[in-house]
Amino acid sequence: MRKRSAFAALLLGAVLAIQGTAALAVNPDEVLSDPALEKRARTISGELRCMVCQNESIDDSNAELARDLRILVRDRLKEGDSDQQVMDFIVDRYGEFVLLKPRLNARTVLLWGFPVVVLLIGAVALIFAFRGRRQAGEAPKPLTDSEKAELSRLLDGK
Repeated sequence: MRKRSAFAALLLGAVLAIQGTAALAVNPDEVLSDPALEKRARTISGELRCMVCQNESIDDSNAELARDLRILVRDRLKEGDSDQQVMDFIVDRYGEFVLLKPRLNARTVLLWGFPVVVLLIGAVALIFAFRGRRQAGEAPKPLTDSEKAELSRLLDGK
């Protein structure tokens, strides 16, 4: 029982340690003195992809580029930019890929819609395939007398 409790305590400690590392990504020298601006900066940073880590926000990443982007976001907010202006500035600079949740436009609709279209085409193809099998599953008609004679001639080799 003691071993189980010790293991559970170690596991809990490891989980808490891992959870705490995301909060350490933002260095204390990056934090803004105004809590409202800091909250906005955290929200924006949570929506931007770290270009080094790919599937991690710049708020969670320890990469140097992510740090630079966090500072850039905070600087733009201190200059008085709105959240949308900050996002537009960074997207203009780094492209749509920097957004963790891509914006809805013609390209992204096509990107998200294509798999649905392919699935629908596949479903229609399966329906036709199973329909054909059902019809092919009918019992064959018996041979006519002329077909039996022809088959007999071919098998006998005459």
